[in-house]
Amino acid sequence: MSIAALPEGDWIRGISVKQPYAACITAEAGAKTIENRPRAWSWRGWVLLHAGKAIDRPALRVPLIARTIRGRDLVTGAVVGVARITDCHQDPDGAPLCSPWAHPGAWHLVLSDVRELPLPVPARGQLGPWRPSPELVARVFQQLPGFRP
Repeated sequence: MSIAALPEGDWIRGISVKQPYAACITAEAGAKTIENRPRAWSWRGWVLLHAGKAIDRPALRVPLIARTIRGRDLVTGAVVGVARITDCHQDPDGAPLCSPWAHPGAWHLVLSDVRELPLPVPARGQLGPWRPSPELVARVFQQLPGFRP
């Protein structure tokens, strides 16, 4: 099995997401296609999905979340997948929300092409979009040998 050559330069970012939301994104090939953020993001393109160290315990009782993560481990402090951000928008006041995962008033990052890693890769994340080290990117994409950005 050969590893595809990855692009050079500034083509990927990291995004840290609390659990159980990170598990919802990677479940069922991207069950959760919206990630809520307090501010707009200009980054479009590939991101490493990093499960932060915090777990939002009250969210575990939300039926949509509970159904989506049933039987899944809530890994923390690791990259658990990759996805592509294709848009960032805010739903107009009074308009229907774009997704059952969207929160009113939040900025919605639209995620597509989600791929879950077979094994989490321990890593430190940050707030906002962050630049992963070349070593971290290489460790993540060793698990996705057919990946082509």
